[in-house]
Amino acid sequence: MPPTPLTDWLGFNPHLVTLALAPAFLLAMAAEYRQLRRDATVPASGRYTLVDTISNLTLAGLYQASDVLSALLTIVVFNALFDVRLFDIPFNGWTVLLLFVVQDFFYYWFHRAHHRIRWFWCSHVVHHSSEKLNLSTAFRQSVTYPITGMWLFWLPIVLIGFPPETVIFAVAISLAYQFFIHTQTVGKLGWLEWVFNTPSHHRAHHGRDPEYIDRNYGGILIIWDRLFGTFVEEERTPDYGIIGQIHSHNPVTLNFHEWRDMLRDVATPGLSWRQRLRVLFGPPAATATIHRERRAIPPETAVDA
Repeated sequence: MPPTPLTDWLGFNPHLVTLALAPAFLLAMAAEYRQLRRDATVPASGRYTLVDTISNLTLAGLYQASDVLSALLTIVVFNALFDVRLFDIPFNGWTVLLLFVVQDFFYYWFHRAHHRIRWFWCSHVVHHSSEKLNLSTAFRQSVTYPITGMWLFWLPIVLIGFPPETVIFAVAISLAYQFFIHTQTVGKLGWLEWVFNTPSHHRAHHGRDPEYIDRNYGGILIIWDRLFGTFVEEERTPDYGIIGQIHSHNPVTLNFHEWRDMLRDVATPGLSWRQRLRVLFGPPAATATIHRERRAIPPETAVDA
C-alpha cells in the first residue's frame, strides 16, 4: 500500500492502531476493575472473573492472528479498487472528518448485516456469547471474520476515493472507541445520548431480552439507529448473552459452534434449495421458521431441490 500523509503523521502503519492502543485498553480495564471493587451497585454480570477474562483475551489473540493474515488480501483488493476510484479526495482535516462519518454509516450496515444475516452472524455471535459485559468483553472477537467478509463493507468507501490506509485507520479508531462503551460503570450521559453510541446504548445492544435484540447497531454515532428505526433506550439492566447460551470457554467451541449449527441446518434432509439459501443468508431465526414449516408439510410432499 503506497504511503499517504497519514502514515507520516502517525509515524507507523495504520494497521497497527489497535495494537498501539493496547496499553490504554489494559489500563482502562485495570481502572474499571478497581472501580468495580468499590461500587457494590454494579450487577454480577459487570464484574470480572478470571476464566471469562482469560477467555476474552484468548479470543482477542486468535482474532489478531487471523486479522494479520487477512490484511494481506485486503490490501491487494483495496488497492485494486482504489485504482478505479470515482474521485480524488485530498487528505486534510475536512476530508478526514467526512471519512469518519462515511465510515460510521457503513459500519452501521456492517453491524446490522452481522445480526440479520446468519452467514455473518456465525462470526459476530462470538462477540455476543459472553454472559458478562465489561471492558474485557470488547476483546471477544472471531477468527472467521475474514471468511464471512467483514472487509467487504469497506470497499465502497475505497471506491468513492478515500485512500485505503485512511479507511483502515478510520475503522480502527471506530473499534477503539467501541472498546470503551463495553462497561456497566458508566450511567447515561445526558445530551450525548442523542448523538453518540454510549455505554447505555451498547448495554442494550448486548442484551438478549426481546426488547433489546437487534437494536443499537451504531459504531461511534447513534444517529443511524434513530434514522433507520433500530434504536432502543436502556430501560432496565439487560440479560447478557445470546438466545441459546453457550456455556463454554473453549475458544474452538466459541469460534465455531454457530458454523456447526448452520451447516447442520443447511444439510437437513428435505429442504428445498430456497430454504437452504434462507438458512445461510436469512435472519438467524429463519431456521426455526423453516423447521416449523417442515413440520406442517407431509414428508411425501417435501421437495429437495
